[in-house]
Amino acid sequence: MSSTPAPSAAGKGLGLYAILAIVAIVLDQWIKYAVESGLPFQEKIDLLPFLALFRTYNTGIAFSMLSSFGDTGLIVISLVVSAFIVYLALRSTPRQLFARLGFALILGGAMGNVIDRAIYGHVVDYILFHTPHWSFAVFNLADVFISVGAFLVVVEEFIGWRYEVRSHDD
Repeated sequence: MSSTPAPSAAGKGLGLYAILAIVAIVLDQWIKYAVESGLPFQEKIDLLPFLALFRTYNTGIAFSMLSSFGDTGLIVISLVVSAFIVYLALRSTPRQLFARLGFALILGGAMGNVIDRAIYGHVVDYILFHTPHWSFAVFNLADVFISVGAFLVVVEEFIGWRYEVRSHDD
C-alpha cells in the first residue's frame, strides 16, 4: 500500500470480502470434488482446440516449485503468506476496492489449495491450455483466483501511485 491508512479507517467493511474468499474456497473445492470423482487421471479431454481438462496432481506450488519442502512445509508457507495477505487487507481502506477484491481472491485461492494439500497431500489441477506443440502448466480455479487477485492488487497500486503523482502535481 502506498500510504498508511488512519487506524479508524483500516479494516472497515471487510465482511463482504470475507464472504467472497469463502465463496472462492467453496467453489474451488466443489469443482475439485467433481474433477476427482468424474475426470479420468492424466487423460486429456479437449474442450476447445487450445483448452482441455486434464486431471493431475501438483506436489509443489506454482509450476511444481518447492515440492521438496513436503506437504507440511508448503502448508506452513501458504499459511504464513495468507496471514500476511490478511494483514495487508486489514490495513487497506474502503477506497482500495481493487486491493480488497484481490486480497479476498488470493486468500480464497490459497486456502483452497491448502485444503487440498492438507487432505490429499497434493493439489488437484485440471485446466490445461495447449497448442499442438506447446502446453502451459496444468492449473486449477484456486490458481486463477490467486493470479486475478494479484493482478487486482497491482492495479490498485498503480491507481494509488497515479493518484499520488496527480495530487503532488496540483
